[in-house]
Amino acid sequence: MHAHQDILHELNKNLTLTEKLRSVHSILKKEFDFIDRIAVALYDAKTDLLKTFSHSSGGAAPLIRYQATLSDSRSLTEILKTGHPRVINDLTVFAPGQREHTKRISEQGYGSSYTMPMYMNGLFFGFVFFDSQKKYSFVPDVLHVLDLYGHLISLTFINELMTIRTMLATVKAARNITAQRDLETGAHLDRMSYYSRLIAKHLAEKLGLDDEFVERVFLYSPLHDIGKIGVPDAILRKREKLSREEFEEMKSHTLKGREIIDQMLEDFGLESLPHIETMRNIAEYHHESIDGKGYPEGLKGDQIPLEARIIAVADIFDALTSRRPYKGAWSNEQAFLMLRELAGHQLDRDCVEALIQNADSVEEIQSRFKGKEAV
Repeated sequence: MHAHQDILHELNKNLTLTEKLRSVHSILKKEFDFIDRIAVALYDAKTDLLKTFSHSSGGAAPLIRYQATLSDSRSLTEILKTGHPRVINDLTVFAPGQREHTKRISEQGYGSSYTMPMYMNGLFFGFVFFDSQKKYSFVPDVLHVLDLYGHLISLTFINELMTIRTMLATVKAARNITAQRDLETGAHLDRMSYYSRLIAKHLAEKLGLDDEFVERVFLYSPLHDIGKIGVPDAILRKREKLSREEFEEMKSHTLKGREIIDQMLEDFGLESLPHIETMRNIAEYHHESIDGKGYPEGLKGDQIPLEARIIAVADIFDALTSRRPYKGAWSNEQAFLMLRELAGHQLDRDCVEALIQNADSVEEIQSRFKGKEAV
């Protein structure tokens, strides 16, 4: 009897999905050194967007912080129609293409590619891409191996992301059977989630944020006020100004939110995920202020986690542009002016400008996710 070194043992470690993808790539390159890039893109059925999420490019990354409408890509939609992966052994066939992703792939000198769709119980989840700078790399013997690795990567990503989505669905169900269903509509949560992603994506290049961070901010943002489940209806529904004692009770929703999330993470076995602090920070710190006058800890400036600063801007903007029992909906222009007034002392200035500079995308989000309380 002797010990055997499992070549995929890194997948058992507490690593991010991108780190796991890079580990798999390093193993695969030992057998096929011509595979220069593996990437994963996720599909958002609500918007028909295919969004970059993770990659293992060794050098320059041709497709990061990128999204495209799936229905606009004839080649990729054909994969879904047939249900079969796609092999392109000479990418120069796309040379005349004018789409940004085609140009960027071409600029990096990739010669061939293999694209595998990811499914979960028949539900389309996204794509795994294998790219090589050599033409005619993906011959049958190679494809037999890549099929195995492709499904391994797919299952690794789907397992983690679906577990998180299941937890979020549980949160939504809990919200819907409490008074919260009247205070935070699904449309509000959709809008502020997409606003949050818009801000994070705008800041990504300047701050060196990867696609995984951007998507996790988007994914976790609906949890920001989950702690209000633990606040009495009499306070949540009160239209008059809250007393000091009532306001202190309302403020407790940030800590209660952290407690609820910690319990759910433990119940779902997710508490050890390396990125999960992002989820906790969103719930606990989205009411902190840049000047230190927020709660629960009175953090200042960069002491406040970036994800919480992003959520604060998205949430306040949607509150301003939505009808409430005590106010009408503000126009986007009025709300932008207010955000700029709050920038630098309550809100993060860069996050505010990131939203305002994407005013057209903001309007698209509002048009797509209309609710009774919206503009």
